Amino acid sequence: MATILLFVLHGALDLGLKSPEPLAERAWAIAYRVGLLATGFYFGFVVLSYVYSDFAHKLGVNPGPIPMLAGVSMIAVRFLLPGKHYGWAFAATGLTMALSAVSVFLVLFPDVMISTLNPHWSLTIYNASANPYSLKVMTILTLTLLPFVLAYQAWSYWVFRKRITMSNSFHD
Repeated sequence: MATILLFVLHGALDLGLKSPEPLAERAWAIAYRVGLLATGFYFGFVVLSYVYSDFAHKLGVNPGPIPMLAGVSMIAVRFLLPGKHYGWAFAATGLTMALSAVSVFLVLFPDVMISTLNPHWSLTIYNASANPYSLKVMTILTLTLLPFVLAYQAWSYWVFRKRITMSNSFHD
């Protein structure tokens, strides 16, 4: 629920930044209401994860201040929305998502998926990795196709960079 609400908040902020004024105001009002729920669920998730899991006792890699920075960026959203700093709030939710993902991966390392039945059955980066030949083939494919993917993403961003208005709609 915490992740869903965080993404709804992020989407509402993005919609508000890209939409014309009447719709933007509605999106920002939704962002303000969802933001309070998202913050509560986010910190509830962090506290419950700490209480009901053993990751605090068996850290993979100590994430240092990264989880705290994720929490600070989530709290910052609550202060940015009333001041109508929607662009900064959007950036803060994006930072929260990125830092939260990094925190989870660092804390779980070297585990990928922890078995609840038997710790020896857990999936780790070592027993989940592909063989060297597969990795070589995937590296070649990635180096070949990645420039096209990045070019398409850049073109897509360029096409949709402007705010949506009635003058650039398809109903003309």
